[in-house]
Amino acid sequence: MIKLSPSILAANFLKLGEEIESAADAGADYLHYDVMDGMFVPNISFGQGILKQVAARSRIPCDVHLMIEQPERYVESFAKNGARIITVHAEATRHLNRALHQIRECGCLAGVSLNPHTSPECLKYVLGDFDLVLVMTVNPGFGGQKMIPACIEKVRDIKAMLDAAGAAAEIEVDGGVSVETAGDLVRAGASVLVAGSAFFGAKDRKSYAAALKALG
Repeated sequence: MIKLSPSILAANFLKLGEEIESAADAGADYLHYDVMDGMFVPNISFGQGILKQVAARSRIPCDVHLMIEQPERYVESFAKNGARIITVHAEATRHLNRALHQIRECGCLAGVSLNPHTSPECLKYVLGDFDLVLVMTVNPGFGGQKMIPACIEKVRDIKAMLDAAGAAAEIEVDGGVSVETAGDLVRAGASVLVAGSAFFGAKDRKSYAAALKALG
């Protein structure tokens, strides 16, 4: 089953409550919440205080993507403020195993994110410690980018690695995801699709969500 996680980074912030409701009404499974610190990625987004309000309004789980340096400093705080999935970048922490265990100890599902250039090999020694792999299919930090085609093969490699290990983790993809690009990603093994501008810019969000889910 294909799941959809609309990124509120592309939502209309002046109508954020309505946008959150719209995502759930359209059939989204998660609400993707991108946290950027201006260091790991060039931009700055939002933090725990806004998450608390978003989580209180949302009828679907908050899928929190920490694009920040040393994410373990803030895992507990994001968990307390409403995160249900917390994903950290393998490139942003020196102690990935420890960070993943910390996330689970806070009662959240644990995710590992990989930038486009990062080899899946880094997952080899933490298999079983995460519930989700988030493959960045664009360079993180900016919305509206085109998907990097080489990431399709990367998703396929990760799927093969997980299957060989008997790991049940899902593969999430983020960046340039649209009805036109998602088919190849799903066939490669992706099961969770993050869509930002394509979702919130759609004239009929419910139909758009249904079209993406139908790919699986």
